[in-house]
Amino acid sequence: MTAPVREATAVAAVPTRLLIAGRWRDAEDGGTLPVEDPSTGRTLAHVADASPADGDAALSAAAAAQPGWAARPPRERGEILRRGYEAVVARADDFALLMTLEMGKSLAESRAEVLYAAEFLRWFSEEAVRIGGRFATAPDGRTRLLTAKRPVGPCLFITPWNFPMAMGTRKIGPAVAAGCTMVVKPAAQTPLSMLALAQVLQDAGLPDGVLNVVPTSAAGAVMEPLIRDPRSRKLSFTGSTPIGRRLVEQSAEQLLRVSMELGGNAPFLVFDDADLDAAVEGAVIAKMRNVGQACTAANRFLVHTAVAAEFTERLTERLSRLQVGRGTDEGVEVGPLIDDAARRKVDELVADAVAQGARVTTGGRALDGPGYFYAPTVLADVPGAARILREEVFGPVAPITTFATEEEAVAAANDSEYGLASYVFTRDTGRALRICEALEAGMVGLNQGVISNPAAPFGGMKASGFGREGGVEGIEEYLETQYVGIAP
Repeated sequence: MTAPVREATAVAAVPTRLLIAGRWRDAEDGGTLPVEDPSTGRTLAHVADASPADGDAALSAAAAAQPGWAARPPRERGEILRRGYEAVVARADDFALLMTLEMGKSLAESRAEVLYAAEFLRWFSEEAVRIGGRFATAPDGRTRLLTAKRPVGPCLFITPWNFPMAMGTRKIGPAVAAGCTMVVKPAAQTPLSMLALAQVLQDAGLPDGVLNVVPTSAAGAVMEPLIRDPRSRKLSFTGSTPIGRRLVEQSAEQLLRVSMELGGNAPFLVFDDADLDAAVEGAVIAKMRNVGQACTAANRFLVHTAVAAEFTERLTERLSRLQVGRGTDEGVEVGPLIDDAARRKVDELVADAVAQGARVTTGGRALDGPGYFYAPTVLADVPGAARILREEVFGPVAPITTFATEEEAVAAANDSEYGLASYVFTRDTGRALRICEALEAGMVGLNQGVISNPAAPFGGMKASGFGREGGVEGIEEYLETQYVGIAP
């Protein structure tokens, strides 16, 4: 099968309509939205573009399905997730191609994401049967205390374009395990991965109305009424901090339970005793994963003055060798940015840093199209006033600054409104503990450039949001605690 035929086949296999109450249907007004290949600018498909009426129908379906779904045995819920996990793994190559086509990342990275996404289904299939409670005698002996967990109820999920399947399973997995129904609005740029996932879960036995998917180009018009609707009991959002703040304001009206996984501006600290080979490899992973389009991406490289020159030289050499191109092509390691607006933002931040005195040691420019490519870039001697040290760059740019003491390093690392992830490279155990404890971040990678793991709690501090996804903590976001006092 030729590459173009295989690509067309992968796209054609995906439902392109809304999923509401177990039925694939067109948008009420018949509207569609285009899905673009960011490496070519070519339209891959048109999917149904949900209207506010469609959003209301989806929430109605979720609310109607909630009582019956909550009553299903935990083992049954877990087995559905387990079957979903096995189906996703079995079709990993097909889903990876689909993701690369709509999002741009290399096939190797897409396949890694598909397997990562599947792990959330497996993890929460096991957590479904571990939802506990307790029974105790009150201290005065006059009452028995029964504490139980119950599903929070219909959930609203808003997922991003940068990890279109994993950010879905990270929310859907615990919701299904806990006994919650849901309405999912995937990103308009990358709805195909979510629609493919929904089909898998439907085939795995998920009852009608438990999962409803409504892609839309009018996110505010569709989702705000649902957020304000008293039938909704939970909102989980992954995306930018400004939009997260707006959603929290909307949710306050009915005191909706909320989880926010928002922006990041992760510092990457390299001390003078660090293993530089490991630090450079970790930097490449932490910076270049998903072309730098990740909230956990290393965005500020803080390097001890004693090793700054060597680290900069090595990182420059590594990034300059990365092969840029269409993610489906053999050997490509760096795909395009998601769209032209994203590329313009990266170019703007690099230009600002250079204007203030930063040196470009490699890259520093947009690449000719078609597609939205930007060269892997290293900036040395970045001044403290540069915007790139304050704003989330979301692109393949590594700005390097220096420090002389631990205190300087920690102060610089914490000098951000964000607090999602941090990375630390040192061989001194005492220093490692001191630095990790001092960092204002929900997650720290110590001597490694990858921190995401389905078995670990993912989430941040400060303007990076609140709530946790994954780990044993993840399912708690979808459970209410109920206490019953019993007369003996």
